[in-house]
Amino acid sequence: MSTDISANGSSLKVIRGACPHDCPDTCALVTTVENGTAIKVKGAEDHPTTNGFLCTKVNRYLERTYSPQRVLYPMKRVGEKGKGIFTRISWDEALDTIAARFKEIAADDPQAIQPYSYAGTMGLVQGESMDRRFFHKLGASLLDRTICASAGAAGYKATIGLSMGTDPERFNEAKLILIWGSNTITSNVHLWPKILEAQRNGARIIAIDPYRSLTAEKCDQHIAPLPGTDGALALAMMHVIIKENLIDADYIEKYTLGFELLRERVMEYPPSKVAKITGLDETTIVNLAREYATTKPSIIRLNYGMQRHAGGGMAVRTVACLPALIGVWRDAAGGMLLSTSGTFGMNTTALARPDLIWNSPRTINMSAIGDALTGFQRVQKFNAQGAPTETLEPLDPPVRAIYVYNSNPVAVAPDSRKVIAGFQREDLFTVVHEIFQTDTADYADILLPATTQLEQWDVHRAYGHMYVVLNQPAIAPIGEAKPNSEVFRLLAERMGFTDDCFKDSDEELIRQAITSPNPRMQGITLEELKEKGWQRLNVPERFAPFAEGNFPTPSGKCEFFSETLARQGIDPLPMYIAPRETVQDAPQLAKKYPLAVISPPAHNFLNSSFANLPSFVKAEKEPYLDIHPNDAGLRGIKDGDRVRIFNDRGDFKAKARVTDKARSGVVVALSVWWKKLTSDGCNANDVTSQGLTDLGAAATFYDALVEVESVS
Repeated sequence: MSTDISANGSSLKVIRGACPHDCPDTCALVTTVENGTAIKVKGAEDHPTTNGFLCTKVNRYLERTYSPQRVLYPMKRVGEKGKGIFTRISWDEALDTIAARFKEIAADDPQAIQPYSYAGTMGLVQGESMDRRFFHKLGASLLDRTICASAGAAGYKATIGLSMGTDPERFNEAKLILIWGSNTITSNVHLWPKILEAQRNGARIIAIDPYRSLTAEKCDQHIAPLPGTDGALALAMMHVIIKENLIDADYIEKYTLGFELLRERVMEYPPSKVAKITGLDETTIVNLAREYATTKPSIIRLNYGMQRHAGGGMAVRTVACLPALIGVWRDAAGGMLLSTSGTFGMNTTALARPDLIWNSPRTINMSAIGDALTGFQRVQKFNAQGAPTETLEPLDPPVRAIYVYNSNPVAVAPDSRKVIAGFQREDLFTVVHEIFQTDTADYADILLPATTQLEQWDVHRAYGHMYVVLNQPAIAPIGEAKPNSEVFRLLAERMGFTDDCFKDSDEELIRQAITSPNPRMQGITLEELKEKGWQRLNVPERFAPFAEGNFPTPSGKCEFFSETLARQGIDPLPMYIAPRETVQDAPQLAKKYPLAVISPPAHNFLNSSFANLPSFVKAEKEPYLDIHPNDAGLRGIKDGDRVRIFNDRGDFKAKARVTDKARSGVVVALSVWWKKLTSDGCNANDVTSQGLTDLGAAATFYDALVEVESVS
């Protein structure tokens, strides 16, 4: 709804909107506009989860919208790739150039054209509608969008069926909350008040995280397993729960599949064995299992941090077995939350139009874009033990053009040296559509100006609540900026695509997204969204999706045993798949590189978003590396020393913080810094691997060994 207010002769409008960023909270925004200029952005007070406040980043969203750093008009490269030297051109010249190059390449093989996008916006209109239609019609290679959540989604699906779970609004009623692989205060801040309320009401809050994050510091207990060993911990918990008969036998009998086989499997993981794998005390494991099984209702808040290693998908699958084992799904304040996204049932097929695909195109994994741009396809198989193995095969045809939008791969993709080598190719035609001149934009042949959320239409589902949220443009696009949807309409016209779907307006796209046969979308209308800004899904107030089973799996049950995985040649039961790079499992590598490195988000950045804006850079100051006193002492590293973190893939520099927030054997580099804003032009992804996870073929950012040395 747009509300007009007259004040002192000025024209004031209040516009409803939605935060577009990659965060579970998907906040409802209220923007005040005076004479066409946005003067204030705040959280909608009437939205049940936003509750009138925003995170530290979006609270200063006007700094992003009105930044002097914005790209305001189309440009073409005039200097060396990577130097970021451009000259202004018109939109007509830019679009004509792109269309001509795409036609030339497509005449040989359109699969040589590669789209690359992710979560620069989470909106369905600007993120996954007209762009998909365009590249499908073109015949371009598909993109497997794996870089963040696909391992967790695949693992959860194998057990639960869809990304559904506990309603976040019920967390305040829990008696025990396990925050597993999540720094909630940084990455899910609107859930935190519910957790604090539960704590005030007597609930115990336990953080499971290799790093003592801001969240872990405020919990009643912090358990710090070694990175990538969460699946083993869950198996040991199940071992204790089953052996001590702490199960809900009635729930298991009625609503689960494969319990007896699961029983056999978890007996292979006694706490004594798992203690050695995880680096935890056996007593800690046993006590955690007992407390979890006997304190009800309990909730596991699982986030994607724990899935960024070789066995990440199976780890999520394994943890997802726990609530059914003790029957805690019976209660609306019990169960587990990974994501609510599967609850929505929006019509993404109508948006993406996969029926436009005509040529059975190949799929490129975005987490291995460095391989793809240097001529190779990463192929994954499973060995007899159910663990993933990978080979590199020649990519034919090679990628000759790449169109980057809603992403900054030079900064965020793993194994940076390979990524940069790919983008440096003079024969690679690169288009970047961006708000700012990012690390990736520096390699563009054509750089296009993009709109911010205050300048575009969109509709959003959440992965941390149950509300559809509409974004209405509050101001006209600044400069010559255009939204993704409009650019792809214009390109479609120049490519000669005459299908009616390329004429759909953004409002028509929103209607298509919310027009769905899914009963949970019943009652969601564009008219009410325009009026209110948001609508709750058609689910009960006390939503307990699996209280009586009804899991969206092939069997309708929680699948301890998955026939679907068995048909894929994957172990159908939960199991532990070790990270590729650990001291235990890669002893020869560990002789050179004995420290595990993880790179969770910095508090003031969101992936690489906000990482260029002065106030946020000032708040983060510079890249830091947290290192345990024992590890620092062995290397002669003192607090404040400048250090080099390195392995065979590359290196980066940071300022050492000697602290026991990092457990011994693990160093923590809060990320993601733009490379051009660091002193050495590098970031944590210079040491990360393009290896993929077991399920979902996702990135393994937290599966890397390094060494650290002082360079002060």
